[in-house]
Amino acid sequence: MDFDVIIIGGGINGAGIVRDAALRGMRACLVEQGDLCQATSRWCSRLVHGGLRYLEFGELGLVRESLHERETLLRIAPHLVHPLPLLIPLRAGARRGRLTVRAGMWLYDLLSTGKSLPAHRMLDAGGALAAMPGLASEGLRGAARYYDAQVTYPERLVLENLLSAAQAGADIRLHARVERVLVAAGRVGGVVARDRHGASTTLSAPLVVNASGPWVDQLLGTLEEPPRRRFIGGAKGTHIVVDALPGLGGNACYAEAAADGRPFFIIPWNGMTLVGTTDIPFAGDPGAVASEPAEIDYLLDEARRLFPQGRWSREAVHYSYVGVRPLPAASGKDQAAITRRHSVRHHRRRALGLYSVIGGKLTTYRSLAEEVVDRLARRLGRELARCATAGSALPGATHEPLPLAADLSLRCRLEPAVATRLVGLYGARAAGIGELVARERGLAAPLGKGGAIAAELVFAFESEMAGSLADCLMRRTMLGLAADQGAGVLEDALAACRAHLGWDAARCAAERAGFLEEVAALHPPA
Repeated sequence: MDFDVIIIGGGINGAGIVRDAALRGMRACLVEQGDLCQATSRWCSRLVHGGLRYLEFGELGLVRESLHERETLLRIAPHLVHPLPLLIPLRAGARRGRLTVRAGMWLYDLLSTGKSLPAHRMLDAGGALAAMPGLASEGLRGAARYYDAQVTYPERLVLENLLSAAQAGADIRLHARVERVLVAAGRVGGVVARDRHGASTTLSAPLVVNASGPWVDQLLGTLEEPPRRRFIGGAKGTHIVVDALPGLGGNACYAEAAADGRPFFIIPWNGMTLVGTTDIPFAGDPGAVASEPAEIDYLLDEARRLFPQGRWSREAVHYSYVGVRPLPAASGKDQAAITRRHSVRHHRRRALGLYSVIGGKLTTYRSLAEEVVDRLARRLGRELARCATAGSALPGATHEPLPLAADLSLRCRLEPAVATRLVGLYGARAAGIGELVARERGLAAPLGKGGAIAAELVFAFESEMAGSLADCLMRRTMLGLAADQGAGVLEDALAACRAHLGWDAARCAAERAGFLEEVAALHPPA
């Protein structure tokens, strides 16, 4: 056998599973049809949260697990996951009154015993406006203030899990589409995958994990005897990105929509404001999902109601994004009531050794991976090392970003703002970018005016598994998620790739087209 296990899917769950498996000594391979974190894991609200609203549905175990995993991520990825204060406005006539919210806050704190974040506080109307001055004052009765956490870039969280897996010996294959799962005599034997150049490869393993998110059912459809039922009941969620909203006062807002009572967020993010999300049943092709104009208007209307002084027009939306949540199929059930708890399905009757991950949350990816690898070990009949991911920091983890940035600035003769950006994005791994600059001074050349430098592009290709300019700008340097979607750095980036990566005119033209095609998907619907 080539491997002990093949994991299909390069989102957060797949990345967590391959890291755990590799760290425990398994010969693991991950195969992803596109780039890492190109779908569900990135098109989310970018929060690491305990699932406060799950309390309404009695999912205390899920909340407890989420709160525990939030603490773990704050510890092992402090450069990527940061505490975030949130306010829940309390308004006259809301479905969830002050007593209900206060009881939820009390239970939330109780379930997170031993947490590092502050406990909640109940505020009166004056206190709420002092903390969040842009809130509409009419009907405001007060607010609840509590803490969760934010992962500004889930893309880099996925990347660092994959880097850690690769360091432990895992084989990571991006831009390789699994065409079918191989089964013989009722046992799984591996997969057939085709890379971006059209070459087909057979990969062998006695265990295969289908962690393809909303594509789970499509992948199972490649079996000679596909299941008769669907496991995924997809729900699409849209977010919009607008200018920074000073009225938030540095907090995120977790509010109740007037139109349907559904909770939604208004969050400071990436120097801008993120508003979301919708929750609409979706059963189509996850690769072709798109927002509807009504979804954009829904988010704008609800944000305008809460913050009437903000700019909430269609023209004010820099871009929007939409993803499909791989919720478990639950026919006839209200979307909000469908569990966010994951499950792991062993298809033992059709393909012994084939497992599918159903559902899951960004916050709990690590514990999900631990559960999956424990089951794989039992199936292999092998005693593996105990799971170490809760105590093993990710490659860029640093608890001292300021001294690190100062040292990088001094040693590599970088502007302080550039060094601060590098450490803020790459953590301790920013030292690798500094080494590139030290060897070749021309790599300190700026990309646009935001503090990015050419060395980041070389670093993305040489050390971060990037295969295209879109991979670099959208999921490594994160420049493609700026308000202008990377327009201000595009030509500088292409020039840097010509100078330092040897791209010719044809390569540059193809890379520009590929990047612009990906960016076009972020434009709000007309």
